[in-house]
Amino acid sequence: MNADPTRGELREGDARYLLIRDDSLMGIFQRLAEPARSEALRAFAGSVAQSGGRSAARYAAEDLEGFLGTVAAKAAQLGWGAWRFSRESSGELLLEVQNSPFAHGYGPSAAPVCAAIEGMLRAVGAHVFGAPAEAEERTCEATGEPVCRFVARRGRTPP
Repeated sequence: MNADPTRGELREGDARYLLIRDDSLMGIFQRLAEPARSEALRAFAGSVAQSGGRSAARYAAEDLEGFLGTVAAKAAQLGWGAWRFSRESSGELLLEVQNSPFAHGYGPSAAPVCAAIEGMLRAVGAHVFGAPAEAEERTCEATGEPVCRFVARRGRTPP
């Protein structure tokens, strides 16, 4: 990560980052009523899958063998919590996140709110599976769970 205070930029390669309070970002979603909130969270996941997918592609190209470790390390560096990947015998990719900034910034919720992590996992899963992936958040700290848990699987083939 390279900071250029003169230009007011924080970059990693061609990707520009910005630091923002987690509650400022997640406050957007808190202020939306349903169904707009769920639609906005899905859009956020899609945006991160696309944009974060470019970063994931770069990490995979650099070191496919250590890809998941690199993603977990980058997530921690960017303040996205502590990530731990594992694989199921079914082939699913599991992700456990402690200290999610999205859950923290949103606060208590009846439903999971870590759409950005879900989107990034979709992008990561595509590299792991070598095909489009689906991802979902199964548990969320915002709903009172001790950690956020996600699963990614190979995407379904359209009929």
